[in-house]
Amino acid sequence: MAPSLAFEWLKAGWQDLTIEPFASIAYGLLVFVVSFALVGGLFAFGWDYILFPVFAGFMVVGPLLAIGLYEKSRRIAAGERVSLVQMIVVRPKSGGQVLFAGLMLCSLMLVWIRAAVIIYALFFGVNPFPGLDGVAAMLFTTPVGWAMLIAGTAVGGLFAAFSFAISVFAIPMLLNERVDALTAMGTSMAMVWANLPVMLTWAAIALGLFLINVMTGLLAMVIVFPVLGHGTWHAYVAMKPGAEVPGAG
Repeated sequence: MAPSLAFEWLKAGWQDLTIEPFASIAYGLLVFVVSFALVGGLFAFGWDYILFPVFAGFMVVGPLLAIGLYEKSRRIAAGERVSLVQMIVVRPKSGGQVLFAGLMLCSLMLVWIRAAVIIYALFFGVNPFPGLDGVAAMLFTTPVGWAMLIAGTAVGGLFAAFSFAISVFAIPMLLNERVDALTAMGTSMAMVWANLPVMLTWAAIALGLFLINVMTGLLAMVIVFPVLGHGTWHAYVAMKPGAEVPGAG
């Protein structure tokens, strides 16, 4: 598939948002509130040193959090009514396999956070985290900081690529099909690998919009997250023939 197709998915995601927009925006607002509370909790407990790994980890569990948006897009395509309650109380065709997949994705996020802490310790030893005010100077003005940035980016890139590949289509598949979590994750990885150019473009779009979220203090998530979620559903339908099954099931 042509890389430009990723922008068609983004456009389709926006169109789904404009249909019953309150439901999508309210869903995005809920994700924003939870994310903001999580960030506030990190500062309250003095865990701000894992803030950046947690932001990166959001990319791991994001597809799971978007399951209600996939449900809305599925219902729109099937000509069914849509409400916020139906998006929150989702009944996946795979049943509890979604929870199993969610547990694995959360575990992967925790592994990445631990790996980030270990990388920091390897380069800076027992030196305390300088806080957000001092971290930029520590990273960008010292050779050790640059070395840690290179190592952290390399390791983080591997985690991000793997988690994106196994999850981007797995959660929509578990919502829409009777399949186990491991099969869904394996199929998702195969679909990404078989359509690498367009999926790299989609990943770059998601990363760019996520950075906009961070720069706006996560406020842009209210709109950006629903658009990406709806767009991912359209990507899944485009990639997997017969994926769009009418009826709620």
